[in-house]
Amino acid sequence: MYWVLMYNFANLLTFSRILMIPLIVGSFYLDGTKSNWIGFAIFTIAGVTDFFDGYLARKYEMSSALGKFMDPIADKLLIAAALLMMVAFKRIEDLAVIAAVIILCREFAVSGLREFLADLKVSVPVSYLAKWKTTLQMLALGFLLVGEASPDIIPSVMIGNICLWVAALITLYTGYDYLRTGLRHMME
Repeated sequence: MYWVLMYNFANLLTFSRILMIPLIVGSFYLDGTKSNWIGFAIFTIAGVTDFFDGYLARKYEMSSALGKFMDPIADKLLIAAALLMMVAFKRIEDLAVIAAVIILCREFAVSGLREFLADLKVSVPVSYLAKWKTTLQMLALGFLLVGEASPDIIPSVMIGNICLWVAALITLYTGYDYLRTGLRHMME
Protein backbone atom coordinates (compact mmCIF):
# COMPACT_ATOMS: atom_id res chain seq x y z
CA MET A 1 0.00 0.00 0.00
CA TYR A 2 2.86 2.38 0.81
CA TRP A 3 4.23 1.89 -2.69
CA VAL A 4 0.87 2.68 -4.29
CA LEU A 5 0.58 5.90 -2.32
CA MET A 6 4.16 7.05 -2.73
CA TYR A 7 4.73 6.16 -6.37
CA ASN A 8 1.30 6.78 -7.79
CA PHE A 9 1.09 10.47 -8.64
CA ALA A 10 -2.68 10.25 -9.13
CA ASN A 11 -3.09 9.09 -5.51
CA LEU A 12 -0.81 11.87 -4.30
CA LEU A 13 -3.07 14.39 -6.06
CA THR A 14 -6.10 12.88 -4.35
CA PHE A 15 -4.46 13.12 -0.92
CA SER A 16 -3.29 16.67 -1.63
CA ARG A 17 -6.94 17.63 -2.05
CA ILE A 18 -7.63 16.44 1.49
CA LEU A 19 -4.59 18.34 2.80
CA MET A 20 -5.90 21.56 1.22
CA ILE A 21 -9.06 21.48 3.35
CA PRO A 22 -7.44 23.02 6.48
CA LEU A 23 -5.97 25.76 4.26
CA ILE A 24 -9.42 26.58 2.88
CA VAL A 25 -10.88 26.60 6.40
CA GLY A 26 -8.04 28.84 7.57
CA SER A 27 -8.68 31.31 4.75
CA PHE A 28 -12.05 32.16 6.29
CA TYR A 29 -10.27 33.62 9.31
CA LEU A 30 -8.19 36.10 7.33
CA ASP A 31 -9.22 39.75 7.22
CA GLY A 32 -10.85 41.48 4.29
CA THR A 33 -11.57 40.30 0.80
CA LYS A 34 -8.21 38.56 0.53
CA SER A 35 -9.87 35.80 2.54
CA ASN A 36 -12.29 35.20 -0.32
CA TRP A 37 -9.60 35.15 -2.99
CA ILE A 38 -7.18 32.94 -1.05
CA GLY A 39 -9.94 30.42 -0.29
CA PHE A 40 -10.98 30.52 -3.94
CA ALA A 41 -7.40 29.97 -5.15
CA ILE A 42 -6.87 26.97 -2.87
CA PHE A 43 -10.28 25.53 -3.78
CA THR A 44 -9.50 25.98 -7.50
CA ILE A 45 -6.19 24.14 -7.13
CA ALA A 46 -8.04 21.36 -5.31
CA GLY A 47 -10.60 21.21 -8.14
CA VAL A 48 -7.82 20.95 -10.72
CA THR A 49 -6.28 18.04 -8.79
CA ASP A 50 -9.69 16.33 -8.93
CA PHE A 51 -9.60 16.45 -12.71
CA PHE A 52 -5.97 15.40 -13.06
CA ASP A 53 -5.95 12.53 -10.58
CA GLY A 54 -8.58 10.69 -12.63
CA TYR A 55 -7.07 11.71 -15.96
CA LEU A 56 -3.58 10.53 -15.00
CA ALA A 57 -4.87 7.32 -13.43
CA ARG A 58 -6.66 6.39 -16.64
CA LYS A 59 -4.02 7.60 -19.11
CA TYR A 60 -1.03 6.02 -17.38
CA GLU A 61 -2.89 3.02 -15.98
CA MET A 62 -2.30 4.13 -12.39
CA SER A 63 -5.78 3.17 -11.24
CA SER A 64 -5.69 1.58 -7.82
CA ALA A 65 -8.15 0.38 -5.24
CA LEU A 66 -6.88 3.10 -2.91
CA GLY A 67 -7.47 5.79 -5.54
CA LYS A 68 -10.96 4.53 -6.35
CA PHE A 69 -11.77 4.54 -2.64
CA MET A 70 -10.19 7.90 -1.73
CA ASP A 71 -11.17 10.04 -4.73
CA PRO A 72 -14.89 10.32 -3.90
CA ILE A 73 -14.05 10.73 -0.20
CA ALA A 74 -11.69 13.60 -1.00
CA ASP A 75 -14.42 15.23 -3.11
CA LYS A 76 -17.01 14.87 -0.37
CA LEU A 77 -14.69 16.19 2.35
CA LEU A 78 -13.70 19.19 0.25
CA ILE A 79 -17.27 20.06 -0.70
CA ALA A 80 -18.64 19.49 2.82
CA ALA A 81 -15.94 21.63 4.44
CA ALA A 82 -16.49 24.47 1.96
CA LEU A 83 -20.28 24.32 2.38
CA LEU A 84 -20.10 24.28 6.19
CA MET A 85 -17.63 27.16 6.34
CA MET A 86 -19.67 29.27 3.92
CA VAL A 87 -22.86 28.70 5.89
CA ALA A 88 -21.02 29.50 9.15
CA PHE A 89 -19.59 32.71 7.68
CA LYS A 90 -22.89 33.64 5.99
CA ARG A 91 -21.61 33.36 2.44
CA ILE A 92 -24.45 30.89 1.87
CA GLU A 93 -27.67 32.22 3.36
CA ASP A 94 -31.43 31.95 3.35
CA LEU A 95 -32.92 29.36 0.99
CA ALA A 96 -29.51 28.48 -0.46
CA VAL A 97 -28.79 26.75 2.86
CA ILE A 98 -31.46 24.20 1.86
CA ALA A 99 -29.49 23.41 -1.32
CA ALA A 100 -26.39 22.90 0.84
CA VAL A 101 -28.31 20.56 3.16
CA ILE A 102 -29.62 18.56 0.19
CA ILE A 103 -26.08 18.13 -1.12
CA LEU A 104 -24.69 17.07 2.25
CA CYS A 105 -27.54 14.65 2.99
CA ARG A 106 -27.19 12.97 -0.40
CA GLU A 107 -23.44 12.57 0.10
CA PHE A 108 -23.94 10.83 3.45
CA ALA A 109 -26.75 8.64 2.09
CA VAL A 110 -24.80 7.54 -0.98
CA SER A 111 -21.68 6.85 1.10
CA GLY A 112 -23.72 4.68 3.47
CA LEU A 113 -25.35 2.90 0.55
CA ARG A 114 -21.97 2.23 -1.07
CA GLU A 115 -20.65 0.81 2.21
CA PHE A 116 -23.68 -1.45 2.58
CA LEU A 117 -23.44 -2.66 -1.00
CA ALA A 118 -19.70 -3.30 -0.63
CA ASP A 119 -20.59 -5.82 2.10
CA LEU A 120 -22.79 -7.52 -0.50
CA LYS A 121 -19.84 -7.46 -2.93
CA VAL A 122 -21.74 -5.07 -5.22
CA SER A 123 -19.81 -2.24 -6.82
CA VAL A 124 -21.71 0.91 -7.72
CA PRO A 125 -19.57 2.91 -10.12
CA VAL A 126 -19.80 6.69 -10.20
CA SER A 127 -22.20 7.70 -12.95
CA TYR A 128 -21.34 10.21 -15.65
CA LEU A 129 -24.07 12.52 -14.33
CA ALA A 130 -22.63 12.28 -10.80
CA LYS A 131 -19.28 13.48 -12.16
CA TRP A 132 -21.03 16.47 -13.71
CA LYS A 133 -22.78 17.06 -10.39
CA THR A 134 -19.44 17.24 -8.61
CA THR A 135 -18.08 19.62 -11.27
CA LEU A 136 -21.12 21.87 -10.93
CA GLN A 137 -20.86 21.83 -7.13
CA MET A 138 -17.22 22.90 -7.35
CA LEU A 139 -18.09 25.64 -9.82
CA ALA A 140 -20.87 26.89 -7.53
CA LEU A 141 -18.61 26.83 -4.50
CA GLY A 142 -15.88 28.68 -6.40
CA PHE A 143 -18.26 31.53 -7.20
CA LEU A 144 -19.57 31.55 -3.63
CA LEU A 145 -16.07 31.55 -2.16
CA VAL A 146 -15.26 34.71 -4.11
CA GLY A 147 -18.67 36.10 -3.17
CA GLU A 148 -18.87 39.85 -2.63
CA ALA A 149 -15.14 40.24 -3.36
CA SER A 150 -15.76 39.78 -7.07
CA PRO A 151 -15.80 42.77 -9.42
CA ASP A 152 -19.22 44.42 -9.65
CA ILE A 153 -19.61 43.26 -13.25
CA ILE A 154 -19.57 39.59 -12.14
CA PRO A 155 -22.53 38.65 -9.93
CA SER A 156 -20.62 35.82 -8.18
CA VAL A 157 -23.15 35.28 -5.42
CA MET A 158 -26.07 35.02 -7.84
CA ILE A 159 -24.17 32.71 -10.21
CA GLY A 160 -22.97 30.61 -7.28
CA ASN A 161 -26.48 30.27 -5.84
CA ILE A 162 -27.97 29.29 -9.21
CA CYS A 163 -25.24 26.69 -9.76
CA LEU A 164 -25.71 25.44 -6.19
CA TRP A 165 -29.44 24.90 -6.74
CA VAL A 166 -28.88 23.17 -10.10
CA ALA A 167 -26.27 20.96 -8.42
CA ALA A 168 -28.74 20.21 -5.60
CA LEU A 169 -31.38 19.13 -8.14
CA ILE A 170 -28.89 16.89 -9.96
CA THR A 171 -27.82 15.63 -6.53
CA LEU A 172 -31.39 14.55 -5.78
CA TYR A 173 -31.65 12.75 -9.10
CA THR A 174 -28.31 10.95 -8.84
CA GLY A 175 -29.04 10.06 -5.21
CA TYR A 176 -32.36 8.55 -6.27
CA ASP A 177 -30.61 6.69 -9.10
CA TYR A 178 -28.04 5.19 -6.69
CA LEU A 179 -30.80 4.28 -4.22
CA ARG A 180 -32.83 2.57 -6.94
CA THR A 181 -29.78 0.57 -8.02
CA GLY A 182 -29.01 -0.29 -4.41
CA LEU A 183 -32.56 -1.40 -3.64
CA ARG A 184 -32.44 -3.77 -6.59
CA HIS A 185 -29.45 -5.54 -5.03
CA MET A 186 -30.95 -5.46 -1.54
CA MET A 187 -34.10 -7.25 -2.72
CA GLU A 188 -32.19 -10.15 -4.32
